[in-house]
Amino acid sequence: MNIATNVSIFFTIFFAMILEIIPFSEVLPAEIGFLRPDLVIMTLVYWTIALPHRAGVILAWVSGIIMDVLVGNFLGQFGCTFVIISYFVLKFYQRLRMFSVWQQAILVGGLVILHQGLSSIFEYIFDVSSWSAWNLLSVLSSALIWPLVFLLLRSFRRSLRLT
Repeated sequence: MNIATNVSIFFTIFFAMILEIIPFSEVLPAEIGFLRPDLVIMTLVYWTIALPHRAGVILAWVSGIIMDVLVGNFLGQFGCTFVIISYFVLKFYQRLRMFSVWQQAILVGGLVILHQGLSSIFEYIFDVSSWSAWNLLSVLSSALIWPLVFLLLRSFRRSLRLT
């Protein structure tokens, strides 16, 4: 059961990564592309809250490095931001479990802001800054879609009886 749980967690994160890198710019206008929620962070946050003994800082680091390679960022940019987010969620996961889904959605929005802020600092350091105010739309969409992601991942976890 231990291996099945780890494979299931990795599968959901990998699926979120695939959804992150699908190019919608050919089909949709650029403004709508900014509405894309940050599914990898939401998936990491869910698994860190639901199974903190299985998902944590190491999973966040590995996911971040894979995401860096997929997106083409500097190696370690997503890794560092995912580790910091995972650390905060691990530190307070017992409190976060007591929050309603909408309170968690506000927290997820804050974590996406933290991710964007840290990513823009990294981009500024390496002189490739591409941040704009449009990026804040992904914070809104991530917070609004969190209840759906939470319910989907919870039903997935319960159907497979992952512990």
